[in-house]
Amino acid sequence: MLDLGRLPGVTSPGMAQAANADGDELSRQIGRFLAHLRDERQLSAHTVAAYRRDLSQLHAYVREQHGGEACAAAVDKPTLRSWLALLARRCGAATLGRKLAAVRTFFSFLEREGRLRSNPAAVMATPKVRRRMPAFLGVDAAREVMRAPRDSPLRSGEGDVAEAEQLRDAVMLELLYGSGLRVSELTSLDLDQLSLEAEEVRVRGKGRKERLVPVGSKALAVLRSYLAVRDRLCHKKTGFVHPRALLLTRRGTRLGTRRVQALVKAYGTVAAGRPDLHPHALRHSCATHMLDGGADLRAIQDFLGHSSLSTTQRYTHLSLQQLMRVYDAAHPLARRR
Repeated sequence: MLDLGRLPGVTSPGMAQAANADGDELSRQIGRFLAHLRDERQLSAHTVAAYRRDLSQLHAYVREQHGGEACAAAVDKPTLRSWLALLARRCGAATLGRKLAAVRTFFSFLEREGRLRSNPAAVMATPKVRRRMPAFLGVDAAREVMRAPRDSPLRSGEGDVAEAEQLRDAVMLELLYGSGLRVSELTSLDLDQLSLEAEEVRVRGKGRKERLVPVGSKALAVLRSYLAVRDRLCHKKTGFVHPRALLLTRRGTRLGTRRVQALVKAYGTVAAGRPDLHPHALRHSCATHMLDGGADLRAIQDFLGHSSLSTTQRYTHLSLQQLMRVYDAAHPLARRR
């Protein structure tokens, strides 16, 4: 029997025990499904853990309803409806939709394996979620944020290390905005993924899918300057420098996601008056400005690594909103007399 608590990203022993639940059939079915996500679909540890949490909750509910033993065949549409109704007391529509999607994918997997005749979640309507428009910067504000490491460096002290940090931060911002990288893609970048001659970077995105992303001239210039001083970011006592990571801390270790988020927030505050700025907002800004500049939606999809065009189409709404603001401000028929 697969131990759910030993899967990558599974850190809660209590929930793992709930999913295993003395090794009943549903427990083993969930275990096979999570192994499939991890080994065959090669989803990230965080994604596998999210599926595990949602299915563990369903498993616990089914066991309670059926007096202990549970199997997927015992889960029907009324059971799912009552489970979601119970969750709705403390979960919003987006969370319910995610949990239903996880269950639907799980039952589809069992159906393909021939272990289930039909998917009880297939015909259930997903709760309607009011999608917020992604936050983004205007062109002028984005320009100020890109200049911020040089004009308003967030560093302590002076000297070689401070200069290396300043250049590192400039590279960080240029790749988030100029190349539209996700923060996880940025922090996982290794030196061998860069090709300065070809002016591109090889990115490992969601599902470990790789794509080539162009690097602009300004980003290339700051990258070359940073790489010349990268080794200054080393451990003060041991001299350790991570042999592969592109972006480093002062201790020579790989720069982490939370530190990137904190730096982006700080630069957004000092350069654009945007304390709400986060790495993904720079990615949104990149896509929105490309679309406003006439880029094809399919090209932006490939550029950002979106698996579905519907995700990319969110940016058309942003551009239309911008167009309406310009229209209201400039067109004579839109002005109130």
